[in-house]
Amino acid sequence: MQLVVARVGRAHGIKGEVTVEVRTDEPELRLAPGAVLATDPAAAGPLTIETGRVHSGRLLLRFEGVSDRNGAEALRNTLLIAEVDPEQLPEEEDEYYDHQLIDLDVVTEDGTEVGRITEISHLPSQDLFIVERPDGTEVMIPFVSEIVVEIDLEEQRAVVAPPPGLIDDRAEIASSRDDAAGDES
Repeated sequence: MQLVVARVGRAHGIKGEVTVEVRTDEPELRLAPGAVLATDPAAAGPLTIETGRVHSGRLLLRFEGVSDRNGAEALRNTLLIAEVDPEQLPEEEDEYYDHQLIDLDVVTEDGTEVGRITEISHLPSQDLFIVERPDGTEVMIPFVSEIVVEIDLEEQRAVVAPPPGLIDDRAEIASSRDDAAGDES
């Protein structure tokens, strides 16, 4: 099984180092010197990590064969992919790999269909579910326990308790405001 473990950012300095957006809870294992990673796009790799270090809170990597800024900049936005044993599951009960969450149906606590998870966006403060609605539009749902109240892998669904306005259509919000204003007259 393959998992995206990082995304290459911009070049750092002139000796081929790049910043990386870490997408794994185990960077010391998956992004260690000597690790060989597949890439997306595939033509960019495979890449072997030569060195790694933390600078100003960011992980910097250098890959074998990439020795200058131009080579590093050419890798920008490349996804780094590691091979993982399919039997290996996250250690914590409430931890999930992206592949376990992609394509889950998203429903509210009362069973109302919201859509399907198409992507997980990893941000510094929290992860976001990118959910495609049945009408083709997208909604972003923070992956926090206050909003995502249940992940049921057997039923292939995520149950959410969204605060008002998070997934409501603007028309529905405006309509409810109009109704409330009409009740006050």
